Amino acid sequence: VLLSSLVLIAIRARKRILPRSQTIINSSIMAENSSTIITAQQHIMREQKRFPGASGEFSFLLSGITLATKMIQAQVRKAGLTDVLGEHGEINVQGEIQQKLDVISNEALVHCLSSRESIGVLASEENEEPMLVHKGSDEAKYAVVFDPLDGSSNIDVNVSVGTTFSILRKPDDVAMDNPEQWVLQPGSKQVAAGYVVYGSSTILVYSAGNGVHGFTLDPAVGAYFLSHPNMTMPDQGKYYSVNEAYRDGFPARYGDYIDRLRSGVLGRKYASRYIGSMVADFHRTLLKGGVFLYPPTEDNKEGKLRLLYEANPVAFLAEQAGGTAIDGEKRILDIEPTSIHQRTPLIVGSRVELADFESFAQTN
Repeated sequence: VLLSSLVLIAIRARKRILPRSQTIINSSIMAENSSTIITAQQHIMREQKRFPGASGEFSFLLSGITLATKMIQAQVRKAGLTDVLGEHGEINVQGEIQQKLDVISNEALVHCLSSRESIGVLASEENEEPMLVHKGSDEAKYAVVFDPLDGSSNIDVNVSVGTTFSILRKPDDVAMDNPEQWVLQPGSKQVAAGYVVYGSSTILVYSAGNGVHGFTLDPAVGAYFLSHPNMTMPDQGKYYSVNEAYRDGFPARYGDYIDRLRSGVLGRKYASRYIGSMVADFHRTLLKGGVFLYPPTEDNKEGKLRLLYEANPVAFLAEQAGGTAIDGEKRILDIEPTSIHQRTPLIVGSRVELADFESFAQTN
């Protein structure tokens, strides 16, 4: 029933007829800017040319992600009007209480991606084991790992949430029926990665290894349009982002580093900005510069963010945009994962802040 309603939303979005006045306005805008308007699908098809022999499979794969995120944003927009808020009542593999929108988002992504022949494995934060799809098909070459709804506990208070995803190609020496080995690859092996923020607008940010690009969803048309081409992270920002409520549990060097930022050692006194949704906090850092920190604590000595579907996509985008991402000691994208839901600390941001952290950490 849930999947049927989600599919119906997508169908209605495609068939929706605009008021005549709005149609005229949109048409005139399209005509005036036809030389510059680029949809996400057009952009993805251009990127696909960099993959020899792709023959449309890569763009079709990513269209599954864009379709699912449109379905998710439709549900997020109706939160409070329909019965999608609150707890679902189950505990996921992370030991966290699932929210209703966690389940809806997960089912939307699984539904849309499992129909893509080029995908052989799906791994989600909400599922204990990776899913093998299109078993034995020669067309199945990619694995997609994702967090369906990052920050979902914030949805009840109308705070921005998001989806993160990472795409990996099956290693040549891995058997088709060994889904774990499809995805247990370092982040440097990612073919593409991205996220979607469901906020005041819905924006898709992704990279296929050739820069970072942002697309804003026009709900009237039902398509993502290129709004932030060739995104680059400023060399230095003026904000740091961390949950300081846990500062007493951080290793000492993290607290000392925060004091450095606030004291003006880097030429300016930093202000604090923290939303509590990793995707939203990173999106601000990508646009404005600065640093986002999710340190280990006494209760979570290995960190709390998941490596494969949170830290790796963010690190991939950060580096493509000119930033840096480390686990406090080494590059995030060099970490060899040992389990699907492996956790890691994360420090990601502009070059100036990260260079200072690494230099400071080595002597403290």
